[in-house]
Amino acid sequence: MPTFGNIWLFIGASLALLLIPGPAVLYIFARSVEHGRLAGFASILGIHAATLVHVIVAALGLSAVLASSALAFSIVKYAGAAYLIWLGFKKIFGRNELPVTDTHLKPFGYARLLRDGFVVNLFNPKTALFFLAFLPQFVAVDRGHATMQIAFLGLIYTCLGIITDGSYAFAAGIAGNWLRRNRRYLTAERYVSGVLLIGLGLMAAFAGNRSSRR
Repeated sequence: MPTFGNIWLFIGASLALLLIPGPAVLYIFARSVEHGRLAGFASILGIHAATLVHVIVAALGLSAVLASSALAFSIVKYAGAAYLIWLGFKKIFGRNELPVTDTHLKPFGYARLLRDGFVVNLFNPKTALFFLAFLPQFVAVDRGHATMQIAFLGLIYTCLGIITDGSYAFAAGIAGNWLRRNRRYLTAERYVSGVLLIGLGLMAAFAGNRSSRR
């Protein structure tokens, strides 16, 4: 298990990231607005089923790296911190992009909505890279069982994601269209999420080793 302090730090960092709506949330909004809140919840279950797949892959891959060399794991960890910082700058200096949604979608069955959400997230390479960069920052290497630590943290992230995304799906009928089309909101989201990613990367780079020894 990770240290108690790392768990709470992870929960805080995860909530900070999850509460800033990104592409997945906008996808859920689109489905909820077009097909109703239950459709949004079905999409959420599909998205986070794929999240669990990414978590399992990250846990197995990172534990294999740690088993081969603690130095190699540290290199992966610092490379992940650099990747998070790069994502933050890319977010800040990128363009506002309105998500493309079809306003004449045919009604979908819940099974198809769940499948679509799963496929969208499963085959998103950015999601896989994000977990490989994010999860190692909160692993206490000296406590051992890195696979279980990463899997545990990933499960926490998935549960938090279901809760926060569910809240957005519930509110989609009220604010979904406005959020998808409001450029002022998109600009604010870009800067806030960019700063959060940069801050998380810097925290991992400068405080990661110290927190893992607590």
